Amino acid sequence: MAREIQVKALLFASYADAFGSAEVPLLLVVGSTVGDAVAALRAKSPAAIPARPLVALNERYARYDEVLTQGDEVAVIPPVAGG
Repeated sequence: MAREIQVKALLFASYADAFGSAEVPLLLVVGSTVGDAVAALRAKSPAAIPARPLVALNERYARYDEVLTQGDEVAVIPPVAGG
């Protein structure tokens, strides 16, 4: 059986509204990436999260190929409009 890690997805604005929570725990296999975390979120609610949202890992912008470790926080950032 594969070893697993737990990470926390942080959601904001419409993403949090869609999930009914600003935090979603994700159980992933060791070696999973930021992209895998986004895919796991999309599997829970495909319409809520776009295919390639802006993401941050532990409070810094991240690439989708960055490997996650136990306890990491992956923030999924919605588009922001200003005026």
